[in-house]
Amino acid sequence: MTLFLTATTVVLLGLFALGLVRIYIGPTRADRILAVQLSGTTTVAILIVLSALMDMTALLHAALLFVLFAALIAVAFIRHPQSED
Repeated sequence: MTLFLTATTVVLLGLFALGLVRIYIGPTRADRILAVQLSGTTTVAILIVLSALMDMTALLHAALLFVLFAALIAVAFIRHPQSED
């Protein structure tokens, strides 16, 4: 079980790092917002894995907040389009 959780954590951290690279590189707003969504999703997954590891329900509550923020960011991006960079 520990090997599985370690592998899961490494994969999720790798996805998070790749998302941060895409946010920095761009080149368009759409690419950046998709990378932000990817980073938010991997953050939620990491929090859920950590919650299972540490048996802390507070981390599940934090994961729910991240999901809510990700949905709000997506709605804000769609409602207020701007010209491409």
